[in-house]
Amino acid sequence: MTDATEFEDIPTTTLAELLGHEQVMDLGVRALWGPMPRLTGPAFTVRCPPGDNLMLHAAIYRAEPDSVVVVESGDLEYALAGGNVCAVAQRRGIAGFVVDGVIRDVGEVRASGFPVFGRGVVPIPGAKKAVLPLNERVTCGGVAVDAGDVVVADEDGVVVVPGARRAEVLAGALARLVREGAQNLDDWEAAHRARVDEMLRAGGFEG
Repeated sequence: MTDATEFEDIPTTTLAELLGHEQVMDLGVRALWGPMPRLTGPAFTVRCPPGDNLMLHAAIYRAEPDSVVVVESGDLEYALAGGNVCAVAQRRGIAGFVVDGVIRDVGEVRASGFPVFGRGVVPIPGAKKAVLPLNERVTCGGVAVDAGDVVVADEDGVVVVPGARRAEVLAGALARLVREGAQNLDDWEAAHRARVDEMLRAGGFEG
């Protein structure tokens, strides 16, 4: 399993600047309770057709500890998981869920401290009929996610680091954080204002 612990302290904002829009899930996939702890881990991918949650329920017994279960669904009418499923996942060491869909029993999930990012909450459970492969490429929040990609989620959003770019992105993010850490607000303001003024002059702005 991919080691994602090196990304635990890297903000999604830093990763988003390095990776661009295509690796950032849309704003509809958000923390479903708060304040939500940061969620980081390798993706265990699941596909659930609308109205069905069987494969997510199967995944909690197959995903390795510290993984993030990422679900393609798009269904906003039927819950993919509830309090017991989240509790079992948490007990088995799964780091959290990122679902392109909805859950239920959010009060129980919040009380247990289990991180879930998704599109919302509804009280109606889905069916359990559709059998599909696990750990194949899925699309969640508009982002293609492969098994083992590093998922980083916090209050600013959800970013997916492709497994093939893990080392490159990690090095770039750490270097960026070192540069930013060495700069105080006065330095940042001076550089920022100079850059903005230069752009304005180049655009013909006067004032």
